[in-house]
Amino acid sequence: MTEPRVITTEPAAIAYITMHGAYAQTPEGYGRLYAWIGQHGLQPSGMPAAVYLTMPQETPETDAVWELWAPVAGDPAEAPADDSGIGIRHVPATLAASAMHKGPYETVAPTYDMLWRWIGENGYVPDGPPMERYYSDPAEVPPEEYLTEILMPVRKA
Repeated sequence: MTEPRVITTEPAAIAYITMHGAYAQTPEGYGRLYAWIGQHGLQPSGMPAAVYLTMPQETPETDAVWELWAPVAGDPAEAPADDSGIGIRHVPATLAASAMHKGPYETVAPTYDMLWRWIGENGYVPDGPPMERYYSDPAEVPPEEYLTEILMPVRKA
């Protein structure tokens, strides 16, 4: 895990899908999302992400709600989710505390704990839902080598 720092994310156009329930659906959700992107003539651009609309440590997995994001190139028009549950949204630049986690997704909790502490100790407060950006393809990289950036939108207290 890397030492936390504050960054400003880049604004982006993203394709998104809202997920409910078990996190094990994530690979299937990304499959649907990237297939939709291809079917709509869009080009992926950047690292995929998950945005947790309910807090995993506070919400039973059966009640979990999160979005999967895939950045797309260009400036496609915003579109609400269609019948497939996928839409396009523009997300603004965001001030966020960031820390990189290396290892299986199931071992990310200590990185979150360290990031929460760092946020409070450095005069920030959370200002939106946490996000994870995925820098490794599980089909190509063993779990102990996964790189996951944990991002927590923040503002000065």
